[in-house]
Amino acid sequence: MAAQGLWAQGYVFGIKGGPTFGLQNWGNSFQRDPLIRYHGDVFIESLPESNQWSLFAQAGYHARGSAIRNRNFINPLNGNFFRPPADVFLFHNAAIVLGAKQKFDLGLSSKWFYTFGVRGEYTIDTNLDRYDAFLELNPSIAAVYPINAYFEDNGLLGIRRINYGFSGGAGLEWQFSEFLGASLEFTINPDFSNQYTQPAIPNVRDPWTGELRSLPERRIRNLTLEVTAAFRFLRKIEYID
Repeated sequence: MAAQGLWAQGYVFGIKGGPTFGLQNWGNSFQRDPLIRYHGDVFIESLPESNQWSLFAQAGYHARGSAIRNRNFINPLNGNFFRPPADVFLFHNAAIVLGAKQKFDLGLSSKWFYTFGVRGEYTIDTNLDRYDAFLELNPSIAAVYPINAYFEDNGLLGIRRINYGFSGGAGLEWQFSEFLGASLEFTINPDFSNQYTQPAIPNVRDPWTGELRSLPERRIRNLTLEVTAAFRFLRKIEYID
């Protein structure tokens, strides 16, 4: 009677999420403050032997954008300074990442790893409509703020729905049991495309100085830092020869 062999294959799947720190530069003289929000994904990952390279895919929601905090504006009617509430410019993006992971043993059922991958995103919605009324009442400074329009609709300026970039990071994994684990990772996510585009605009009222100036062409890209915790579940399939 021939001997039987037992071997197994499998994969890891789970959920992950955490805080997001969004950064954007809207021109040389108009810097934004960080946007603090959150992100969440579902993922699947191959299960190689030992610490060989594994492949992964993930998809979920990622907030992008920036904010303005603690800035003094000039009232164009009387020239007095005032400090408005914090302005948040939020882009709700669906993101997909395809990448690879390399692991290294640390002992005590733990590993450290680094990852890299390519990322594609689609802007589902924004919060820019909240500023429409303000911009209608203050047309002289309207160009300083992003407008609630999509680039493909007017072909001149606005939000780009489809963006792409790189994702890379490092972290730690813990294995609690044969089928349950967790991880904590830090990633940096620069975009290679522009979330928002705007041509040069002359004679714009600067809300900080009250003077007229020209805005240079803007090609705004996201740079996002993310801290992510994950629950990892092992799906093992055993075969008998």
